[in-house]
Amino acid sequence: MSQLNESPIITVERRKAITIIVSAVIIALALGVGLTQVGTGFATRAGNGITVTGSAKTSAVADNAVWTLSVSLSSPTVGAAVKKVDSDVAALSSYLTQGGIAADALTLGAVSTYANEEYVNGNSTGRILSYRASRDVTVRTKDVQLVSKLSQGIGTLLETGINVNNYGPQYYISNLPELRPELMSEAMKDAKLRAESLTKAVGGSLGSLANVKAGPIQITTPDSTMTADYGAYDTSTINKTVSATVSVTFNTN
Repeated sequence: MSQLNESPIITVERRKAITIIVSAVIIALALGVGLTQVGTGFATRAGNGITVTGSAKTSAVADNAVWTLSVSLSSPTVGAAVKKVDSDVAALSSYLTQGGIAADALTLGAVSTYANEEYVNGNSTGRILSYRASRDVTVRTKDVQLVSKLSQGIGTLLETGINVNNYGPQYYISNLPELRPELMSEAMKDAKLRAESLTKAVGGSLGSLANVKAGPIQITTPDSTMTADYGAYDTSTINKTVSATVSVTFNTN
């Protein structure tokens, strides 16, 4: 009789509560199933493959040298500055050719000049204090040892009063196109050995190749640990180390 006498409002509220509870249960079950599937998916992806990094390196000797020197000085007049620069460039060229550099291995840049203005409190007075002139001399040769010797002996020329800025020789290797595929091949072999060792340690076996990503070539000084995201090319030494890396993903069984 009590049920028959229940207020219509109470009945409606009870139905709403039942509906909310049922909906919450359905959503909870759905989320549980969904999360289980997502977790299973990640586990499957993690369990189906292995990614390793392989590396390889070799020694190389530079066979090309580029050496840029610059004669630069100031004089009260632009004509005097240019004349002095030409005289010093001739002395520098003589030092290089007498040292064994072929004349056609020298490239003379254009003479550049600019005025040194007077400034007071950051403002130009319009008065020219002096003129600076400069000219580059660039050596390009395959005789890297000769360039190294002349660079180390440039002090004897400076002692004569010649104003030369020595930026130092840059040494390059010309067989990089041949070294690159060889190093990549060795790096791939190294990656496979590492992957086989890891999978064997956990009772698995290596499957087919899934993905390969080659890293940049690193050319560094011998025994250097320097690396760069886009590759490194150290030009300061004749002897170099060339290295390569690959990131390889294998399927596993």
